[in-house]
Amino acid sequence: MNYGFDYMHYTNQQIKDLNRVRRLNIINSVSGIKPVNLIGTISDKDQLNLAIFSSVVHLGSDPALLGFIMRPTGDVPRHTYENIKSTGVYTINHVQQSIIKKAHYTSAKVNRGVSEFDACNLTAEFLNEFKAPFVNESQLKMGMKLVDEIPIPINGTVMMVGEIQHLYLPDVAVADNGWINLETAHGVGISGLNSYYQLKQIDSFPYARPHEIPDFE
Repeated sequence: MNYGFDYMHYTNQQIKDLNRVRRLNIINSVSGIKPVNLIGTISDKDQLNLAIFSSVVHLGSDPALLGFIMRPTGDVPRHTYENIKSTGVYTINHVQQSIIKKAHYTSAKVNRGVSEFDACNLTAEFLNEFKAPFVNESQLKMGMKLVDEIPIPINGTVMMVGEIQHLYLPDVAVADNGWINLETAHGVGISGLNSYYQLKQIDSFPYARPHEIPDFE
């Protein structure tokens, strides 16, 4: 293995022995570019909450399921989790290039009585009588209903599983076959906790069938 540069090698024990910040930054980056979304919720007292997440993942198309990871809910208040548990609904809103900085600062741990919509100058909107707030500035957004939560005992996190109830996306970004061009929708990706990347489509291939595998040289 030699690509013209030196390699670092960490064993499992060496990873555990790293100082907390270095370990956090490395391990949060090794999975590569991830989607970046704002999750909007509302409490049972109508307090709005907005938080950035990089763990949203596709779980299935029929029914239309998405999951995301909630960090441990022990001593640290998790307003997103509390709101979803009390109302059963939330929104997932793609982050575009135009709102990266505002979206990033929704990660600040503000007091319960402060809405990140207000603190970060983002606009809450309510569509089709859906209880949870959408982000007006987002071009691709979904209204979600909680259908399950799956504990991950080894680190205390929880996968929240939701089914899409409402989907809003720009016509210009959707092909006739339903494929969504995220570059056209001005989507962005994230590595680690604070490095954002512009999305650019570099190629597209057909559905892979065994008899159509090219003769690679």
